[in-house]
Amino acid sequence: MDTNDRIRIVIADDQPVVRQGLRYIIESQPDMEVVGEAGDGESVVKIAISSMPDVVLMDIQMPNRTGIEATRNILKTVPNVKIVLLTTFDVQEYVFDGIRAGAAGYLLKDTDTKELLNGIRWIRQGQALYRTATASKVLAQMMEREIVAEEQYENRLELREPLTEREIEVLQQMAYGRRNSEIADILQVSQGTVKTHVHHIYQKLGVEDRTQAVVFALRQGIVK
Repeated sequence: MDTNDRIRIVIADDQPVVRQGLRYIIESQPDMEVVGEAGDGESVVKIAISSMPDVVLMDIQMPNRTGIEATRNILKTVPNVKIVLLTTFDVQEYVFDGIRAGAAGYLLKDTDTKELLNGIRWIRQGQALYRTATASKVLAQMMEREIVAEEQYENRLELREPLTEREIEVLQQMAYGRRNSEIADILQVSQGTVKTHVHHIYQKLGVEDRTQAVVFALRQGIVK
């Protein structure tokens, strides 16, 4: 594989053994490479800004800035970087704070290796990945209740065109972090049909990827 096509990844964790383990797993893949490591929140911000990776695997609890603070800082300067929060704790507050900071994913550190690697690939393609037990249950409700309540009088955006009932159903499933194939199974339609709905959703919301679509919809109260 051409090195230019590889997914460029930065690993941030305050435990060297965790960073070494993640590096070993990632570099075993022909389509991935590690372009930087950091042991604290301040360092990962500098490394991410200088190296411009595709994905950052970010521990939440780190010295000199939490992973959530570092996520917010990185995305202010390099908004196209996809950040996956890795943690030992499946906690509602972390999910909420991570979404608000702009993280594209939230996974537990004991996640299966295959799911982690596939998750990195999905994230790079613009999909959101919130697959912990807590995240899948509370993501939409929490974001609607807290973010919409907080911003109901600020930055109210309008849809370019109303969503159809089916598009809202697809967006709801996207909000729960489900992939197109899973949405197709749930709605009993083809993956091609789901892909078409997703494309129309992007156009109507005026967004570029899955994460932006979900956050916009939750903030605007489109998804219940």
